[in-house]
Amino acid sequence: MQRELAILVLLIVFSFRAAAQNETYYRTDKVGEKYAYVDVIKTYEKVAAKGYRSVDLFQKLGNSSYSNCELEKAAEWYSKLFSLTTDLEPVYYYRYAESLRFICENAKADALIEKLKRKPKTTIKKKV
Repeated sequence: MQRELAILVLLIVFSFRAAAQNETYYRTDKVGEKYAYVDVIKTYEKVAAKGYRSVDLFQKLGNSSYSNCELEKAAEWYSKLFSLTTDLEPVYYYRYAESLRFICENAKADALIEKLKRKPKTTIKKKV
């Protein structure tokens, strides 16, 4: 009886495994022709070049440049961000300081870190 049960369990396990091996191929050629892909960062840069200024815009541009290791551009966007407001999360102070260090503006970076140290500690809310 146990042998039959073991064989039954093995057959069930292998049948699931065999079903998982089937591959499905989708034709995406026609879908690719219908949709256009937009480079959001280039769009944001064009909007900023036209003179639109907002904290959210400069945060997104700075973060994207920082993430792509374009620290010169990141320093430029964070500079514009800090000209609008200094009520930002500590991560922006750190990223701006790192970007400044990359372009050899160490004095500005040190002053920014000191400003961050003097800033009152607040509860940091994590995004879920």
